[in-house]
Amino acid sequence: MLYGLHPIKEALDSGKSIEKILFQRDTTNTEVRKIAGEAAKMGIPTSKVPLVKLNKICGKNHQGIIAFQSPVQYQSVENIVPFLYDEGKMPFLLILDRITDVGNLGAIARSAECFGVDALIIPNHDAAQVTPDAVKTSSGALQKIPVCREKNLEEVVRFLKDSGVAVYAASEKSSTQFEEMEQNGPVALIMGAEDQGVDAKLLQLCDGLIQIPMKGSIQSLNVSVAAGILLYEFSKKRD
Repeated sequence: MLYGLHPIKEALDSGKSIEKILFQRDTTNTEVRKIAGEAAKMGIPTSKVPLVKLNKICGKNHQGIIAFQSPVQYQSVENIVPFLYDEGKMPFLLILDRITDVGNLGAIARSAECFGVDALIIPNHDAAQVTPDAVKTSSGALQKIPVCREKNLEEVVRFLKDSGVAVYAASEKSSTQFEEMEQNGPVALIMGAEDQGVDAKLLQLCDGLIQIPMKGSIQSLNVSVAAGILLYEFSKKRD
């Protein structure tokens, strides 16, 4: 945890990965507002909170602003993809759309690392972030696999397609089962929110939708389990 104007500004200027910033809701300090604004432009989640909350979190002189450092150094998808191509690899990427449970994030990251995913892509809002609990649940996988935190997943998908990466989404609405997939080139898989699935706008941008065939009456899987199954299948096809 960082607190106070100078340490937080220094962390932002030096490019350190910040998980989120909390600042005083009714502050009149223009420097606090300036730092919060710069952080928001950088894609760092910021929240206005009452002074009493800041005092409860940090009993020291926080000057109306507190930042939490991330356990990982976030990457940029626009840098990761060209790097993978330069290394002679076919990118294998996993996009998580609004996965809110930290336990699921950690479990998915663990499966992703086991099955050779090159990078994990998460949104910077309305989703679980890489916290120490997530790292622990992932058995350290979140510190081994590059994590890209992006502002807009629709723009990410468009960039990937323009870069020659085929993008598929897991969806129960699909009539295509994963056994029918023949994709073994550069590929990205999108797994959606635990309760709503992949956002409709993202589905429209995808090259295809896939489902996992099930024989039981429940007809649904925990998202981390579903991710593990699909990542294994993609890994087999790529091999």
